[in-house]
Amino acid sequence: MSDRIVDCRGMACPGPVITTKKAIEETSSGRITIIVDNEVAKTNVTKFAAANGLGAAVEVKDGHYYISIVKGAGQLLEVDKSQATTTDAGNQVYLITQDTLGHGSPELGAVLIKAFMTTLLEVKPLPATILLLNAGVKLTVQGSPVLDQLTTLASRGVTILSCGTCLDYYQLKTKVAVGEITNMYTIIETITQNKTVTL
Repeated sequence: MSDRIVDCRGMACPGPVITTKKAIEETSSGRITIIVDNEVAKTNVTKFAAANGLGAAVEVKDGHYYISIVKGAGQLLEVDKSQATTTDAGNQVYLITQDTLGHGSPELGAVLIKAFMTTLLEVKPLPATILLLNAGVKLTVQGSPVLDQLTTLASRGVTILSCGTCLDYYQLKTKVAVGEITNMYTIIETITQNKTVTL
């Protein structure tokens, strides 16, 4: 087994995940240590490793995260049985790019997005994932007019993912109240692997 160090400090999203993916693909067996300099990158890399059946141990040194991933025989993780719960979610993905619905009157758009989310609770199957980009991330934060609906959807098995870069832009990362913060790599992967409707 060989050891490899990959320095992803200073990389913007989704750089750390893409670099980690390449390092894993290029390594047949061994330990890969990914170094990142922020919490979101650390979370994205560890989730990527877990999604590919690889364990990831995190150590903090001098304010940086050192993520150790071991690839090789016997290193695959068992599928987390807790994730295999029955849900009402289907395979539809909604990509929401604004905090209103439709074009034209912002006031009408605010009414429509609330009506959409409320009605979505009554439809089966529910979507598998709701992706939120740009101003759409405002729907997942404290004070959102559809926070109750999104929280209910999440409790029923719908994955709610907000773009981390977008949350940073609007300075809302600390106010996220439902779902998870994600990166562009995961967003693209989700869109390409599923039937997606953009709103």
